[in-house]
Amino acid sequence: MNIILPGKVLLSTLPKPGAYLDPGSGSFILQLILAMLLGWLLVLKSYWGKIIDWAKDLFSNQDERVEDDKE
Repeated sequence: MNIILPGKVLLSTLPKPGAYLDPGSGSFILQLILAMLLGWLLVLKSYWGKIIDWAKDLFSNQDERVEDDKE
């Protein structure tokens, strides 16, 4: 309750916006968000093998360095 009250006060002091989002604008924004999300997922899928190989090389090199130091 104590956290919500300052937010209500802040929102009540803001001026009323002169514009609105009609259903067409809202659906366009939703499409943009979904396209960005799906685009990032496609990029991640495309580079997933390279990311895994990089991580394996990173950790395997650390193990080899530790073994070389012990000798």
